[in-house]
Amino acid sequence: MPHQARAALAGAALGLTLGALALGPALGWGFVLLQDMVFVPDPAFSLFTFGLAGGAPRVVPSDAVVTLLSQLLPGELVQKLVLLSIFVLGASGVAVLVPSPGPAPRLAAAAFYVWNPFVAERLLIGQWALLLGYAGLPWVVHALDRGRRLAVSVLPAATGGFAAMLVTVVTALPVAASSGRRWGRVLQVGLVLGAFCLPWLVPAVLRPDGLEGDPVGVEAFASRADTPFGTVGSLLSLGGIWNANAVPAGYDGIVGAVARLVLVVAGIAGFWWLGRRLPYRNGLVVAAVIGFAVASAGVTEAGRSVLKWLVGVWGGFAVFRDAQQYVAPVALLAAVGLGLLAAAVVRESPAGASGSAAPGGQSATAGGRPGRWLVAVLVVVPVAVLPTMAWGALGALDAVSYPRSWYEARDTLRDDPAPGDVLVLPFESYRRFDWNGHRAVLDPAQRFFAVPGRRVVTNDVVRVGELVVGSEDPRAAEVERVLEGGSPDLARLGFRYVIVDAGTVEEKNRFAGWLGDAEVPVNSAELRLYRLEPPLTTR
Repeated sequence: MPHQARAALAGAALGLTLGALALGPALGWGFVLLQDMVFVPDPAFSLFTFGLAGGAPRVVPSDAVVTLLSQLLPGELVQKLVLLSIFVLGASGVAVLVPSPGPAPRLAAAAFYVWNPFVAERLLIGQWALLLGYAGLPWVVHALDRGRRLAVSVLPAATGGFAAMLVTVVTALPVAASSGRRWGRVLQVGLVLGAFCLPWLVPAVLRPDGLEGDPVGVEAFASRADTPFGTVGSLLSLGGIWNANAVPAGYDGIVGAVARLVLVVAGIAGFWWLGRRLPYRNGLVVAAVIGFAVASAGVTEAGRSVLKWLVGVWGGFAVFRDAQQYVAPVALLAAVGLGLLAAAVVRESPAGASGSAAPGGQSATAGGRPGRWLVAVLVVVPVAVLPTMAWGALGALDAVSYPRSWYEARDTLRDDPAPGDVLVLPFESYRRFDWNGHRAVLDPAQRFFAVPGRRVVTNDVVRVGELVVGSEDPRAAEVERVLEGGSPDLARLGFRYVIVDAGTVEEKNRFAGWLGDAEVPVNSAELRLYRLEPPLTTR
């Protein structure tokens, strides 16, 4: 078997093992519903799936891919395969990227790349689509280094959509520019990346009502300190996410924070000093600098002003407001650097010295007892400095089942031939369902109740502390204005059904007052479905 194929298999096996350890209870039967991570059983294609309804096309084409896969496999299984693939792809890609005759350095780099604060925080905020692009980054760099199969390597990011693709663009273009045939190569790579951006870029640009962004989002989603080292130090540690609920437990402890920062800095230093012969070295350094600069932009008033101006010019520039995600190339650089440091340690160790003379060039670190211990130690270090990422971040990631009443309501919607849309109340974007362990999750109703011919209208306003990021969906903004007036005529707005899936007793009583004469075909503790008469033509 070719050397790199063995490295990829070893990395994949390690990634699968670490993925199982990280996900833990999330691999049980059911769905993980946390923050932006929303999967549903038997999803249907809708205008929302293709970015033709709702806010910005952030779920394009990831939702379409999941919906397609769910026609072949149960949705529960699709989610678990997607989450595990992040670890397998990322670990195997870095294992291939690190130059080493033995497995220890490759596996050390692979372990760090899939077990670090960036992966932990993005898992806890539910951004699996972004992590798909992150997992594909080493394969993209490898393809650029080899000069072939670039399109195949970009597929994970293309599946993830806009955020995953932009992180890939930030990484790929500088690496391409550092190659021998500089500008021709950059143009070729740019065309490939541009083609893969079209599924979400076209609906974003051609929306009839345009795409407006709220500059408040720059403040709301700016990188924040989640370590004792301030925002910049947190970003350098690969943390710094804006959402405090996405920070692993015990993350602010000084000992662990120092250890994680030292590990990243050591990886960066190792890459700088030991990676001088790597053909992609200069390009990856430039990508990491650009990514870190973007991630740090919201730290200063000047940077925030520039980002607000961009969002005001076109709402699509809102992709830069959650800037912490652009430290992804820093994570890749540090991972390869740690692999290079590990290779240097192996060469200096007695096992490495004896292994270097082994027949066939096979290092003793691959199979001898000292080598096995060295591999184990190097792989365990990233896990040891971030132990609370294990077992679903200590239970934060867990699988649950949707209540039966949700299925009953969906069957009612599908069986009714009368036209009309579906409104979901309370008109807030996030939920904390009792049946989901009170975890915050983007309301799954948008996807769960998707029915051809009906639009499910939910609120896309996001509240971060005292800040309120306005809606990007004109229909939702119109509904919000009507609801603020009290006693709204929802049938006149084109709604056939109203779903109440959460809320206090007072809120539910108020909704019942609005919908007094409506039929209630489904009524349970988890969900109440109202049917309005007479239905009006959908807008």
